[in-house]
Amino acid sequence: MADAVRIGIIGIDHRHIYTMAQNMVDAGAELAGWWTDGTPETLEGFVKRFPDLPRAYDHRRLLEDPTINLILLAGIPADRADMAVAAMEAGKDVMTDKPGCTTLDQLKRLREVVARTGRIWSVDFSERFEVECVTRAAELVAEGAVGRVVQTVGIGPHRLNRATRPDWFFDRARYGGILVDIASHQIDQFLYFTGSDTARVTMASVGNFANPNDPGLQDFGQIALESDRGHGYIRVDWYTPDALPTWGDGRLMILGTEGQLELRKYVDVGGAGGTDHLFLVNGTRCERISGGGAGLPYFARLIADIRDRTETAMPQAHAFTVMELAVQAQALAEA
Repeated sequence: MADAVRIGIIGIDHRHIYTMAQNMVDAGAELAGWWTDGTPETLEGFVKRFPDLPRAYDHRRLLEDPTINLILLAGIPADRADMAVAAMEAGKDVMTDKPGCTTLDQLKRLREVVARTGRIWSVDFSERFEVECVTRAAELVAEGAVGRVVQTVGIGPHRLNRATRPDWFFDRARYGGILVDIASHQIDQFLYFTGSDTARVTMASVGNFANPNDPGLQDFGQIALESDRGHGYIRVDWYTPDALPTWGDGRLMILGTEGQLELRKYVDVGGAGGTDHLFLVNGTRCERISGGGAGLPYFARLIADIRDRTETAMPQAHAFTVMELAVQAQALAEA
């Protein structure tokens, strides 16, 4: 395999593709081309960011290009698994936006193809992989700053931005439900910080409390998780008020046997400006720590994994387990 990791982009329906692509470039990968179906609302923003990147008018040209190693996927959520299967069948590794799949049937097919082809199927859980204060929190946990982690509380509020949302955003079958879509981020963080290989969904519920004219939209969801390592609570919603200066006040609370961490990822309401706010309290420290500058190691590690056939960015089993729990929670909430 050549030294350069070259990337084909298939599907740009979610804005996450902007940072997925840019972070891979910053880590040393090369963009080779892109394809999308139709003219999604994200098209202008994508072309503005990557004006010199050639567009393919058939996604198969990217899958058949022998110089491309990795496919990035950010199409409509319900379509991502099929495209990932096609990419892996074509000999490509895959990084997909979350959710990587929306049904257990899709997940079964993904598992089968990974086992048969040996390709990498990685999900960019951006609320961990694209947030520097999470990188710093992981370092503190590894150093023993809070003892053994026994609980996480993950809060994922989002702004609805109704005017910019495409039709599929309001179609339950196409976006997968709020727990599959948004809460997969917080499930990922629970498993990671508690060191859990798997977990049980002990409670899950969803609702539409503020958007009665959009029956396909779920604007609130919650999950409780339990494993042999710890407990977790997750709340996600589409209620971010307009006055907040960013899309959501995403937070993560990490409780350990000897201390606690709170991450205010995107904003500190009533406090300091900027992002990546981290608070540590233990037996000897009670302080605010800047998480800025801690880096985003996932992307460079994924490049190394593609070259070396390793699992340093994220274990393959972890990606599968996160999506399995998200789909199970969604089913329990809708039962």
